[in-house]
Amino acid sequence: MFVLTSLLAGLVFGLGLIVSGMANPAKVLGFLDLAGRWDPSLALVMAGAIAVGSVAFLLAKNRPRSLLGAEMKLPTASHIDRRLVVGSALFGMGWGIAGFCPGPGLVALGMGESKALVFVAAMLAGMVVFELLEKRRQAMAHRTA
Repeated sequence: MFVLTSLLAGLVFGLGLIVSGMANPAKVLGFLDLAGRWDPSLALVMAGAIAVGSVAFLLAKNRPRSLLGAEMKLPTASHIDRRLVVGSALFGMGWGIAGFCPGPGLVALGMGESKALVFVAAMLAGMVVFELLEKRRQAMAHRTA
């Protein structure tokens, strides 16, 4: 049942990205072009997503288990540090350069968008670099402790 609901959730998410235009890099770049031909339509998509997500998190925070019985694992960190700021800046730069973020990039890849192939390859490479740097950081922290 868990696999089926995960598949259904992924399909609904992907369909929503396609219908809203979030999987179209030209539409996203138009939204990010505040000084040029700005297209504000994605602001409504984001506002809707934030509203739905806020309600979902509000309901989920008081539950020990999901509706399917899985343990709830909600984020607990609330501080803003250098790693968060740098990661957010890198995410924003990548979004502005490519017109994709991870979810829409994967959806566009599934639709056969060639630019998405380059984006997803770069995203995966970035994940590998992060993991290598994180292991190195943890090893150094253990040596000094």
